[in-house]
Amino acid sequence: MSKKLLALDLDGTLTNSKKEVTPRTRKVLTEMMKRGHTVVLASGRPTPGVLRVAESIDLHKYDGYVLSYNGGKVTKCSTGEVLNEQYLPEKIVPEIFHLADELGIGMMTYNENGIVANMHNDEFMELEAFINHMDIVHYQNPLEQITAPVNKCLGTAPVETALKFVKIFADKFQGYISVGRSEPFYIELMPLGIDKAVSLGRLSAMVGLGRENVIACGDGFNDISMVEYAGLGVAMANAQDELKEVADYVTYSNDEDGVAYIIEKYILGN
Repeated sequence: MSKKLLALDLDGTLTNSKKEVTPRTRKVLTEMMKRGHTVVLASGRPTPGVLRVAESIDLHKYDGYVLSYNGGKVTKCSTGEVLNEQYLPEKIVPEIFHLADELGIGMMTYNENGIVANMHNDEFMELEAFINHMDIVHYQNPLEQITAPVNKCLGTAPVETALKFVKIFADKFQGYISVGRSEPFYIELMPLGIDKAVSLGRLSAMVGLGRENVIACGDGFNDISMVEYAGLGVAMANAQDELKEVADYVTYSNDEDGVAYIIEKYILGN
């Protein structure tokens, strides 16, 4: 069998509802990597939040890769080398936070100490901190805490209104940044042209594999592009309907080892 590159979203895909990688999934991931296949974790999470999972499944031992910030930063796990990294325009970041305050919604970014947030607080901001095992601090002027280039900002809003705010940000910053969603309550603000498919395409070419040898699994809105890009695009049973519509295959849910099933069926040949 030809070598495969397996790209996996984390939350709702690789990890179950407890944010854990199950023993069955861990076992088949190790087996496929031992056979020379490549595993890539592609997530909207910040790099520390993705690397924590990468280390737990030994990607550093098998030349795995991490696409964090929806592909805005690409890291080779075995060496820690950053292969590609892109940032939001410096002048746009203050405007993003100012607009969030005007709209009365949450806005976050990341620094070396954790998550930097505006004064708004909601359950979705707390979820981001919990998922990534990072401290979140709310500041009257969060811009004073940002001393390095910004890979991504993340807005939060109730599910019933979030899409409206996505459109507001997209219209306001058209031509300067990319705006999308991961979960129905998150507003992803990324460097222009960045999404998981773009970075996955660059990486697959770098390791010498065509898209016909790429398998991508996901569940969220921000997984649509990479699922469409992959030779085999897989949606979890718990995925957003929009993702299922473009997927080639719908596997079991993240609580039913859906990723393990795909590895066994299409990579290990079990």
